[in-house]
Amino acid sequence: MPIATDQRPTAPSRSGLTAAEARRRLDAQGPNELPRAGRRTVPHILAEVVREPMLALLLAGGVAYMLLGDLGEALILLGFATFSIGITVIQESRTEHVLEALRDLSAPRALVIRDGTRIRIAGREVVDGDLLVLEQGDRVAADAMLIAADDLQADESLLTGESVPVRKQAVLQGEESLRRRPGGEDQPLVYSGSLITRGSGLALAIATGPRSEIGKIGQSLSTLDAEPPRLRRETARIVRLCAIGGGFVALLVVLLFGLLRGGWIDAMLAGIAIGMSMLPEEFPVVLTIFLAMGAWRIAQAGVLTRRAAAIETLGSATILCTDKTGTLTENRMAVTELWLASGETATVDGVTEPSTRFHELLDTSILASAPVPVDPMEVAFHQAGAGIPDLAERRAKLSLAHSYGLRPELLAMSNVWQAPDPEAACTVAAKGAPEAIAALCHLSPDERARLKAAVDTMALRGMRVLGVATASTGPGDSLPESQQEHDFALIGLIGLADPLRASVPAAVAECRSAGIRVVMITGDYAATARAIATQAGIMDGDVLTGTELAALDDAALAERLKTVTVFARIMPEQKLRIVAAYKADGEIVAMTGDGVNDAPSLKAAHIGIAMGKRGTDVAREASAIVLLDDDFGSIVKAVRLGRRIYDNIRKAMAFIFAVHVPIAGLALLPLAFGLPILFGPIHIALLEMIIDPVCALVFEAEREEQDLMNRKPRHPEERLFSLRMIGWSVFQGGLGFVLLAGIFLASSYSGMPEADARALTFFSLIGVILVLILVNRSFDTSLLHALVRGNAALRYVLGAVVAVAAIIMTVPALRSLLKFGPLHGPDLAITMGSAALLLILLEASKMVELRWASSFARQPRT
Repeated sequence: MPIATDQRPTAPSRSGLTAAEARRRLDAQGPNELPRAGRRTVPHILAEVVREPMLALLLAGGVAYMLLGDLGEALILLGFATFSIGITVIQESRTEHVLEALRDLSAPRALVIRDGTRIRIAGREVVDGDLLVLEQGDRVAADAMLIAADDLQADESLLTGESVPVRKQAVLQGEESLRRRPGGEDQPLVYSGSLITRGSGLALAIATGPRSEIGKIGQSLSTLDAEPPRLRRETARIVRLCAIGGGFVALLVVLLFGLLRGGWIDAMLAGIAIGMSMLPEEFPVVLTIFLAMGAWRIAQAGVLTRRAAAIETLGSATILCTDKTGTLTENRMAVTELWLASGETATVDGVTEPSTRFHELLDTSILASAPVPVDPMEVAFHQAGAGIPDLAERRAKLSLAHSYGLRPELLAMSNVWQAPDPEAACTVAAKGAPEAIAALCHLSPDERARLKAAVDTMALRGMRVLGVATASTGPGDSLPESQQEHDFALIGLIGLADPLRASVPAAVAECRSAGIRVVMITGDYAATARAIATQAGIMDGDVLTGTELAALDDAALAERLKTVTVFARIMPEQKLRIVAAYKADGEIVAMTGDGVNDAPSLKAAHIGIAMGKRGTDVAREASAIVLLDDDFGSIVKAVRLGRRIYDNIRKAMAFIFAVHVPIAGLALLPLAFGLPILFGPIHIALLEMIIDPVCALVFEAEREEQDLMNRKPRHPEERLFSLRMIGWSVFQGGLGFVLLAGIFLASSYSGMPEADARALTFFSLIGVILVLILVNRSFDTSLLHALVRGNAALRYVLGAVVAVAAIIMTVPALRSLLKFGPLHGPDLAITMGSAALLLILLEASKMVELRWASSFARQPRT
């Protein structure tokens, strides 16, 4: 926000504050750090997590099983609950470190003048009115107004996103009360958290702690609520529905048992046992394991997941708002184009050495820079000329004799170099703004016009352009006071840019094919943003600047969002407004960034994605996902994995719902027909030993669908468990139940012993479960393709099921424990035949349903 005029102390004394006055102001203003109010403690987070319906169901189920004496199932459920709670608490508590990281960044140690003496104090002790002494390499401790500045430049990328340091100048008379913002050249203000990259200065502190620009970002961050994961909301809904369904089945069992057989206590116990067997504990287990395994898989692609549910949400993203500096680009300056005064140009790619005609231009740019460069542009000059050995050997023989610094009235600097021979002429190398170099070289109007045309051409392609000139002095000549007194000759221009990451264009193209719209939001200038967007493949819409955005109301902004793909000169609170506008329009927003200025929008977005290497602690802590390799292409990998995980969760959920239909039906069937109870708790536990590994292992390891990255993101309002899926699951389970009911009733009424009928029905049920696994492995792929696609976990689980079934059938003691009779050849034929019949019926039904859905989708909409 603009700095209020009433924050500016007047008539600063060069002796600074007295120690007593500094203490008084510190007591009145508070320390130069962000307040700690509102921080969530671990017990607070734990209480919130335990109240989640999903985890509450796990805990309640475990306690219920323990009360029923089923210790094994109780320990399994409680173990999953403890694991899930622990992981969630750790992840949530890490987000609370955001303000801590921001506080450390905004309160470095500071060199101040107090009582006329320079002293170094802790950054938290700086107060309004302190005189800050600034040198190259210092981190600024407070927002401050420059009283004196000598060739001062500051890196404000943490606040603005601009990769190039900006030039500073001392405040002019009458400008003390002007409102200003971070970014832009020749400002008289420096900002807390920024880095001095060149020169020195003296500044008067005008805003500390939460009143500074970085403090305002921290305050906005503390008031934002992270977007709750949609999957968590959907899961809570599913769990509630299943709990209601399980309660209804249990109540029905109690009523049927009591009314048909009498003995209400036995009826109550039977209802509780069956109700507990219907508890959908697989749902939270599936989510816990799928998201944990998803986090592990996505880490293999160079992506760290801080909130596991964000993986699934990323798969549904419709808008990807990306920062430019450090995200699409490499966050460094590089020489990209050379222009000679003769009009000849060359492109620098970092691989091929430029023609010898351009060697003088590169060599002079290096001589005009610091011998040990810190400024990003000077570093780029040194890197561009490092591969030319002859020039490096020549420069090594020269010694720096004098330097002319940058001045507000002449934005150029020069270095004078002395050759080893004292009788040789000195070389003067100058670089600076093209108009300043033109003035030094006394160019004619025609020459200036040619120079300006070349500069404009480079600038339109997003380059930062510097002019380079050279002069010489005679042996023994005294050096003039000003560089303007040298007789300079123009050598040419050098265009610099922050290079686009090599993986970005392909990643953007894949986002488009997946139906994800990519939008750039940057604090940089419109021309630079447009050039980078064009290279990345984003520039297919309008460019909207921060000034234009500020003039729009919410309705007008919502309309402009439909056509804008590049936002330039955007301030932090405007990023928040853009994210909020997209969310209000129903979009699922992913936001990437690496600076402090990105942290609020990272936290406000549905999915915040931070850079791991170049990103600040604040950005990483505010995000849900961190790119460990800072590769924009990793976002696409994360989207692919997110979609695969969501698909597999839906497959597992459909299987769970379908498999409980025949189990519930077989639990009720004997009561309805007056037959002996078919399954007891031990049989249910044995079935769970099949169902749980299938859910946790087989479906989690299922490979992606063929059209995964060619389909549009699912609609934001689409339910995880839609009516269509419920209907399909009920149909699958219902068809399986009809076959099993026929087998059970036929065997019971044909005089087959109770134990034999139970064994036949149980193993037929296992066959039905295996069929449901195969059918639900894919939404639209045939069984043959699904089998060819392969799934190692499925092979292991099927092998284990067959082995356990064989052991049960062949070991008399186990058959006796389970109250099973022996199975003969015809019984096995019935078991396998019913499974094969169900598989054929369900595969045929899937094909019919897919054709119907496809024909419906092709119908014209009216």
